[in-house]
Amino acid sequence: MPSSLEQFLSRATAVLDRLDPLLPVLRPQIDWHTSLAARWQRDGRSGFLLPLHVSLDMRLDDLIGVDRQRQLLGRNTQQFLQGMPANHALLWGSRGTGKSSLVRALLAEHASAGLRLIEIERDHLADLPRIVEQLVGLPQRFVLFCDDLSFEAGEGDYRTLKTVLDGSLEQAPDNVLLYATSNRRHLVPEKQSDNDNWQHVDGELHPSEAVEDKIALSDRFGLWLSFYPFNQEHFLDVVKHWIGQHAAKAGLAWQWDEQVEKAAIRWALARGNRNGRCAYQFARDWVGLQLLSTTDD
Repeated sequence: MPSSLEQFLSRATAVLDRLDPLLPVLRPQIDWHTSLAARWQRDGRSGFLLPLHVSLDMRLDDLIGVDRQRQLLGRNTQQFLQGMPANHALLWGSRGTGKSSLVRALLAEHASAGLRLIEIERDHLADLPRIVEQLVGLPQRFVLFCDDLSFEAGEGDYRTLKTVLDGSLEQAPDNVLLYATSNRRHLVPEKQSDNDNWQHVDGELHPSEAVEDKIALSDRFGLWLSFYPFNQEHFLDVVKHWIGQHAAKAGLAWQWDEQVEKAAIRWALARGNRNGRCAYQFARDWVGLQLLSTTDD
């Protein structure tokens, strides 16, 4: 037989379980003087900004071979920080080529000047007006960052997003910008069949409504930056950089030679790609292996 105390605790637990959905949710408060980044979290039909502890290890100098993209987005961000007109930016191209890293490196570069980063998932972009209204009047400058923004064939919600972006971005305060990354330039799949309805009228080509509708979404971004696959020379330059960074932190003496180069190339071939992420991962593996062999000795 359960004791009277056990019965009391069981009844109390049952009451609390029934009350829990009715209790207000305790949401963290953000001090933007100390918090550098946050993520928009959905909570039922509403949402809130969850402060994040971010690493500022990624620097602009760590991004090798994307000088033009770094310069253009850096200039746009400088304009934004100084209260000058600036554009929302779409960074598109091959995976692992530094799109997301560039945005995070800009945070590390300009956090002391008041730049802050808010991550928002694609499925939560309909909440943009709620987020923006929380940032009005704040002294900091906010980049809303949507990583991997794209839509699959058959998804129609990009039309809803287009409408949201129109309203939210046009009415956004001057301390808010949207930066997004994508593997697709126009964010949605483009098919040859989209061109089936093009017509020849009075000597002019008139694109079909399907093509116009898809391209219109990416047109919401005033600055487009393209990122391309690495050739082997570019890949090896990035490998050298990251080996040097990791080796320096570990106090490891090393030198670049044919053996290391071949190991890096084999690593890339096994992964089926040559990009910055692959180079970074190889460097970590190689430096770790050297340290491990030193310890074993």
